[in-house]
Amino acid sequence: MMRSSLYRWGLGALALAGLAAAVIDPALAQAPAAAAPAAPKPNAGDTAFVLISAYLVLLMTIPGLALFYGGLVRTKNMLSVLTQVFVIVAVVSIIYVIYGYSLSFTSGGGLNAFTGGFSKAFLMNVDPTKTAATFSNGVVIPEYAYIIFQMTFACITPALIVGAFAERVKFSALLLFVVLWVTFIYFPMAHMVWYWAGPDAIADAAKAVAAAGSDAAAKAAAEAKLAEVKADAGLLFQWGALDFAGGTVVHISAGIAGLVGCLVIGKRIGYGKELMPPHSLVMTLIGAALLWVGWFGFNAGSNLEANGTAALAAINTFVATGAATLAWLFVEWAAKGKPSLLGAASGAVAGLVAVTPAAGFAGPMGAIILGLVSGGVCFIFCSTVKNAFGYDDTLDVFGIHCVGGIIGALGTGIVVNVALGGAGIPDYETKPGELVAGAYEFIPALWAQAKAVLFTLAFSGIGSFILFKIVDVVVGLRVTADREREGLDLAEHGERAYNL
Repeated sequence: MMRSSLYRWGLGALALAGLAAAVIDPALAQAPAAAAPAAPKPNAGDTAFVLISAYLVLLMTIPGLALFYGGLVRTKNMLSVLTQVFVIVAVVSIIYVIYGYSLSFTSGGGLNAFTGGFSKAFLMNVDPTKTAATFSNGVVIPEYAYIIFQMTFACITPALIVGAFAERVKFSALLLFVVLWVTFIYFPMAHMVWYWAGPDAIADAAKAVAAAGSDAAAKAAAEAKLAEVKADAGLLFQWGALDFAGGTVVHISAGIAGLVGCLVIGKRIGYGKELMPPHSLVMTLIGAALLWVGWFGFNAGSNLEANGTAALAAINTFVATGAATLAWLFVEWAAKGKPSLLGAASGAVAGLVAVTPAAGFAGPMGAIILGLVSGGVCFIFCSTVKNAFGYDDTLDVFGIHCVGGIIGALGTGIVVNVALGGAGIPDYETKPGELVAGAYEFIPALWAQAKAVLFTLAFSGIGSFILFKIVDVVVGLRVTADREREGLDLAEHGERAYNL
């Protein structure tokens, strides 16, 4: 006990002696050197959120989209649609890690406005310690989590296209087209819309401008650096186009590609003369329900962080879908005299598509408006417009995905307005280090969205036409008339969906 007291007394004496020495000579009391700010570390909650969202997007595709499409075709082609969607996921997932991620989300040098480079081909320079930026300053997630999330988007987009020319396309032709399409259309589109230097790069560059003060030379250098950082982005991102989760990248690009495909390949034998009803609306509803559930990962997950904006995207996804379901249902009821399950399911998908680009930008009331408009307009395109022009878009890929995507993309430029309950346009420069709602101007915002829509229609539409023609020359796009009448299940795959 005495030894312990003496020990504590000795420590106290040493501390007092040190304090006295510091008072006599302050140099002896120097503070330790300030440590450099630590690099941001991924948050476990954000990481789990993004990974779960990726799994939900995969659920949208297989089995969601596969069942939604499969139920809509005739019995003899059910298995072929399931096979097409399933195998597309397998093919694109491999392409994505070989070069797709690199082309989408790295700097492309002189072509950076249009496409990325190959610095991360085969996932070079990526390991479990590497991180990817989110949309908040100082917040990151593991790069592998970001890769798998974006990979699921790359997988579902070409799978959407197959519905436009289901029941008549060669399986080999489809696979070749998908490889070419994701390479020359999807990856560049993803880069042009979603690639940017990140919030911290812009915030740091803006801080340097503020820190330069009245030093003209330093200020000019800092402003040049800020301009360089802001220019390190894809073309549509530089235009100021807003696309939270893929209105242009996924839906408009896939929808217009589907329309081009059905026109190039031609109508099904007997189209317009024979009844071609869906063989299982039960499976179609199961698929639609899985799409609705999975779409929460699609939209909310695109925030990359488990925070209030993710919750906003989630509630918008819910209410826009409900509004579009009701809009399609009641418009169809008024036009045809009966409300159909197929109409309700189609309306739900139209609402999901329309809210996708606006999910984190609109308020819930704005999302409802987008849903109501998309449900009614998409019904008109899938019935009146389609019948008037006579094109055989088998599963209404153009009428739902392209038209719904256009409504959503243009509408985003309106409902993002804070005065209308929107979240506002993010501004990382005015207040560096803090995400704030930037100033909104109606005409510039809407024009940026319109330019993005027009560019996507032209880029994917013309590009897809060229790719379809190449595939037709190489392997031929369409099965023979006999094989089409037999059904693709047996003719292309040697199996039946049902053995009853």
